[in-house]
Formats: sequence, C-alpha cells, structure tokens
Amino acid sequence: MTDRGTVERIHTAPESGAPVEPADSVEAVAGRGLRGDRYFRDEGTFSVGDDRGITLIEAEALDAVRTDYGIDLEAGAHRRNVTTRGAPLNHLVGERFRVGDARCEGVELCEPCAYLEDRLDVEGVRASLVHRGGLRARIVAGGTIAVGDGVEPL
Repeated sequence: MTDRGTVERIHTAPESGAPVEPADSVEAVAGRGLRGDRYFRDEGTFSVGDDRGITLIEAEALDAVRTDYGIDLEAGAHRRNVTTRGAPLNHLVGERFRVGDARCEGVELCEPCAYLEDRLDVEGVRASLVHRGGLRARIVAGGTIAVGDGVEPL
C-alpha cells in the first residue's frame, strides 16, 4: 500500500444481531475491539478469539459491487466496522497498519458469510463480495478512530 487512505464511515452494532449504528468516532481497545460494538463484549457470530477486534471494507469494493452486480449496500449494511477509501486492504493481511490513532495487524480477508446474505435477503450479495469483503484485523495498540482519519502501513 503506497498511498494513504482515509476512514469514510464507522459503524458498530451494540449487540449480536442488532442493526449497525453510525458513529463519527470510536475508541479502539487493544485485545478487545471497538468500544460499543458487540465483539467488544464477546458477542456476535465471530466472537471467539482475539482476531476479531475490527473489520474494515473498501468503499471502492462497494462501488464495484454496485457496478458489477447492481447491488447497492446501504451504509453499514455490510456489517464491517470501518469503511475506507484509498487503502488497498487485501494487501494488509499479515501487516501492521495505522487507522486513526490505533495500530492494527491484518489477520485475514473478511470473506462474506451466509449470515450476511440471509440477513440482507439480497440474492448474490455473498458472491459479489468474494475477495473484496474487507479485512479482519487485531488491534495491537488502542486509540481513537474518527471519520476522516488516515489509514496507512507502519
């Protein structure tokens, strides 16, 4: 990743299965997740392990889903915490990076699951997000993440 990306949107869900809520900023806590999100309290579909601290998705991927599949995922409908622009997230698997004041480490691609397609009740949404469903990352040093903050490798 050579260019600095930016945070476009932030979403958290207060409990498992709850609708996501937009936020202007959020506190990232090392080893825990985003304060106020379901995974911070060890709830949710992927609550096992410390690799679930934060999920990110590229705005460019959502644009491509709209163009290629005619699927318009409303803000937060993808259920990822942070929407970025200008940050190629797939390249961050196994890498350390900064998002806002927090330091993270990319763990794995956040491939779409059946839960997302069932929840949205949109045929083809799962296929449309394969290899562009975002990044699952561990928070290694906490800090504040706000809309407009940078996303860049360390």
